[in-house]
Amino acid sequence: MAVALYARVSTVKQAEKDLSIPDQLRQMQDWCAAQGYLVGESYIEPGASATDDKRPIFQQMIAEATCEPSPFEAIIVHSLSRFFRDSLEFALYERKLKRVGIRLISITQQTSDDPSGEMARKIFSIFDEYQSKENGKHTLRAMKENARQGYWNGSRPPFGYKTIEAEKLGNKGKRKQQLAIDPAESGIVQKVFDLYLQGKGDGPMGAKQIASHLNESGRTHRGTAWTRSRVHEVLSNLTYTGNFYFNRVDNKTKRTKPESEWILLPVDPIISVDQFAAVQARKSSRTFDQVPSRQLGSPTLLTGLIKCGCCGSGMTTATGKGGRYRYYKCNTRLAQHIGQCSNPAVSMDKMDTAVLEALASKVFTPERVKQILASLQKQIKASQAHDAEGIKGLQNELDELQRASDRLFEAVEKGILPLDAQLQHRSRKLQTRRQEILTEMAGNIRRREMPAIKPRQVDLFCQALKMKLMDRQSGFAKHYLRHIVSEIRVTGKQAVVTGSSAALAMAVAETKKDTSLEVPNSVYSWLPDLGSNQGPTD
Repeated sequence: MAVALYARVSTVKQAEKDLSIPDQLRQMQDWCAAQGYLVGESYIEPGASATDDKRPIFQQMIAEATCEPSPFEAIIVHSLSRFFRDSLEFALYERKLKRVGIRLISITQQTSDDPSGEMARKIFSIFDEYQSKENGKHTLRAMKENARQGYWNGSRPPFGYKTIEAEKLGNKGKRKQQLAIDPAESGIVQKVFDLYLQGKGDGPMGAKQIASHLNESGRTHRGTAWTRSRVHEVLSNLTYTGNFYFNRVDNKTKRTKPESEWILLPVDPIISVDQFAAVQARKSSRTFDQVPSRQLGSPTLLTGLIKCGCCGSGMTTATGKGGRYRYYKCNTRLAQHIGQCSNPAVSMDKMDTAVLEALASKVFTPERVKQILASLQKQIKASQAHDAEGIKGLQNELDELQRASDRLFEAVEKGILPLDAQLQHRSRKLQTRRQEILTEMAGNIRRREMPAIKPRQVDLFCQALKMKLMDRQSGFAKHYLRHIVSEIRVTGKQAVVTGSSAALAMAVAETKKDTSLEVPNSVYSWLPDLGSNQGPTD
């Protein structure tokens, strides 16, 4: 029998310094030789937890095992915990392998293939999951106590600090670590706070200006360029006042824990409490909800649509001369450095006017719209065969999901699996995927037909839309462009406007026949993958 070996350790450090993986492989190879099995492949996972399936080597092994024909007949592990430490996921993946005739064999926890053997494997799997959770609980408890005593737990220190060895020894004979100020990095931290509050003599600087200044002066953020977001991270980090909090965020969910679970680790301060408070006050005064409404009343027409044609980054609004002039400017130039992108800023008023006039006079004309709709009709006919195959494949996956759900509920009814939070989570995942498939199938079905559109509707649509697009006060243009226009790429003095032919067709189809001045207020999602047309605007 041809078999594959799977060896795993939980962390990269274990893989580099531990002998576990070589020992697992040696024992499995000896066992296979004694059984007369031929080892066809070895899968080694050097640092991944078995509490979930987010393991690239594991996923590669499952994918190759379930292909036809399979290159091996069984997967050999040292113990079942190497395969999974989650009882529900273990059962699901073992069942997936069984459906294609692949056995899962542990050389240290051998069981039969009869019902008693299945029960034994479930018991082993539940115990492995329990042991993993207990280990995690005890590890976190020890790390929290380590932080209470003023020692660092081993992650990368915040910018401005470094780790040094303490006098006290840890459990393995190694000296514990503490945070200390890094002289070079702490100087940059102080510089960032000073520039944000005082600037260089001509007033306070913003985050993007600080990032540009630091990059121009050759200062880096641990070898990488400064960006606006990195500057904001420094300005918001409470650690610099001398208070670092351990256990603030759950590692799996990334959610902030209740303050009662935080552990305060005092460190040497880099910034005074008063200076930090002054920075937070200035940041708060510059937030969106603190800006006077008169400065926000005029909507920005193309925000979210306009992108830089040189680097592909989005373009955002910028002002000059105390707010008298408004521009669209590349985010790369704003966040990093002016030398990172050569695309110049463009006048907001000129760009808005040019785009609207080009759409009204060159795109949304009866002749052009009829050409776009005719081209779309051809694409729909050409794609019908492909869509039919897609619907068939989705239906097969939908049937398989239904069978998986039925098996889960059957296992609960028979008492094989407990109805716990993990099983409920798995069930929700199956239901979510089911809804995604149904939505995709509906889209494929809609793609096979195009709404009936008469020439008179096209004429009415173009007439009404042209009038409303040029009305800058109503806000209609901004709302409507987001339904029909997909992207506007600006390079120098040229802009290329790309739009959805499908959305345009739906908008024309919804134009009412009894009026010459009404354009539908919304465009429903229809034919999202078919048809786009673009044209340049100088």
